[in-house]
Amino acid sequence: MTTAKTKSTPRKQGYWRLVWRQFRRSRLAVVALGILIFLAGVALFAPFLAGERPIFMVKDGKQYLFPNVLTYRDLVSFDFVAWERAAGDCALMPPVPYAPERSNLRHRLQGPSRDHWLGTDDRGRDVLSRMIWGTRISMSIGFIAVGISVAIGVIIGALAGYYGRVVDMLAQRLIEIMMCIPVFFLIIALIAFLPPSIYNIMVVIGITGWTGVARLVRGEFLKLREADFATAARATGLRDRRVIFRHLLPNALAPVLVSATFGVAGAILTESALSFLGFGVPPPTASWGEILSQSKRYIDFAWWLVTFPGLAIFITVTSFNLVGEGLRDAMDPRLRR
Repeated sequence: MTTAKTKSTPRKQGYWRLVWRQFRRSRLAVVALGILIFLAGVALFAPFLAGERPIFMVKDGKQYLFPNVLTYRDLVSFDFVAWERAAGDCALMPPVPYAPERSNLRHRLQGPSRDHWLGTDDRGRDVLSRMIWGTRISMSIGFIAVGISVAIGVIIGALAGYYGRVVDMLAQRLIEIMMCIPVFFLIIALIAFLPPSIYNIMVVIGITGWTGVARLVRGEFLKLREADFATAARATGLRDRRVIFRHLLPNALAPVLVSATFGVAGAILTESALSFLGFGVPPPTASWGEILSQSKRYIDFAWWLVTFPGLAIFITVTSFNLVGEGLRDAMDPRLRR
């Protein structure tokens, strides 16, 4: 008696599952993604990692959980540094018990030690605390600025690629004009006329970096607008807005994600350069570029002010670039195995 051998049929995989499977083949890209996830966690949980407010405390018989996040009326102006604890009072402090803006001139320009792991700056502020909070500034500027540029680029590129003719010609001329202007000097010129603010930096970097996204989206729409599903959608009487954003745009976002990854790295590098030149985040807000800016006066002996923020910028920008290259290769069907 013979038994028939049943051959198992391969399970169908979605597009993004195939992309993730191909992405994992690049070890450098996976390691870079892990580094970015770690940095995102540092930025998200900065109040629990560095600060002079405790994570949990008992004061006068009352228990306070996360007073550095939740605002209590009796703790708004409370000085935790000068707090003389009575009997029964206790506090669980963050691993780095220094606020990023807290100055102590007695400890200025001290090298790495047991009390200050990465040393102090010219005002006695803890460099590690400022690095942790600077991660939040750099990551938020990168993602928000790229979000603004992607939104502008997607809208202009989609309209140019879908309608063509006059709309495409006007969009192309606008893109060419923007590409002819040196972006970094344009950013400096715009920021010079605006009040110093982190939000102004986000907006200015966003509105000057949309040209690459617009060209990618335009090219994808030129290919997709004549596809069968797009013709069928128009034949059913759907409005152009629904055809563009519901049917065509989801199929044109793959290269945009890769461009956005590189854009985040460029935005972080631009913010660091602006802060280094004195046009970036206004002090005393902590940022990697602001710490580097201090090192110009003490570079001959305060090596920690150059090394640690420089390494942070280098590792972050390199990680974003490696993730972008991994996504680009994973989305290319010619490289898929």
